[in-house]
Formats: sequence, C-alpha cells, structure tokens
Amino acid sequence: MLQPKRTKFRKMQKGRMKGISGRGHQLSNGMFGIKSMDTSFITSRQIEAARIAATRYMKREGQLWIKIFPDKPITRKPLEVRMGKGKGAPEYFVARVLPGRILFEVAGVSIEVAKEALRLAAQKLPVRTKFIIARDYSA
Repeated sequence: MLQPKRTKFRKMQKGRMKGISGRGHQLSNGMFGIKSMDTSFITSRQIEAARIAATRYMKREGQLWIKIFPDKPITRKPLEVRMGKGKGAPEYFVARVLPGRILFEVAGVSIEVAKEALRLAAQKLPVRTKFIIARDYSA
C-alpha cells in the first residue's frame, strides 16, 4: 500500500519557542537584574504589575529598566460566535520570553534594596527568575 506523500511545510500559526535567548541576555544598563529561566508569554499587565511592585519598594530612588516589550497580539473571538467569519479581534499583547532573557534591570540602589525589589517584581511574573549582578560591580 502506498504511503501518502509527506509535505515539507506544516501549518503552524502560533509559532514555537525553542532554545535559549540569542539576544538580551547580558546586563546593558543597570548593575542588577532578573533573568528568565523558563519559556513563556508575559502579558503587558504582568509587566506593569511587576514594574509597580519594584518601583514602590525602591521608593522612586534609583532607576528601573524594562528590557522586554509586548509586541505579539493575542486574538480571541467573542463567546458564542459560530466558526468562520475571519480571525478574532486582538484581546491583549504579550512578550515572548526565552530562558536567559533579562527582564528588568536596576541601578542606583544598594544590593539589598535591588534584590528585594526585583524579588517582589519576579513574584508577579509567570516565569522562574534568577537575580544577577554585573561583573564590574564593586560593593
């Protein structure tokens, strides 16, 4: 019996996130940062919640950089709508995060303040994170 011919291309619309981060994996602005250890989508609401948690703990001293940007729209069709009639409207935006990607950077505060602020920010995110320090940091 003949096997059906396998096609080279498969229809994958959402994309796959494999491997580790090829860019954005080193500190560029701050002395401290948090690095992602997992692969995930992070929504713009989660990024904003983490930013508020970190800046509130730092009491507006020092600087905080957000190193990811939510540029992928996630669409959804309304409830109880029949199939067809095109793609749904954009519901929210997400940032793709791979392992090794720097999420937030902090400078201008002590290591204790930075560690606690970034710990509070990491609690708001759906990925495991790791606190990192710049190589040229001297206490």
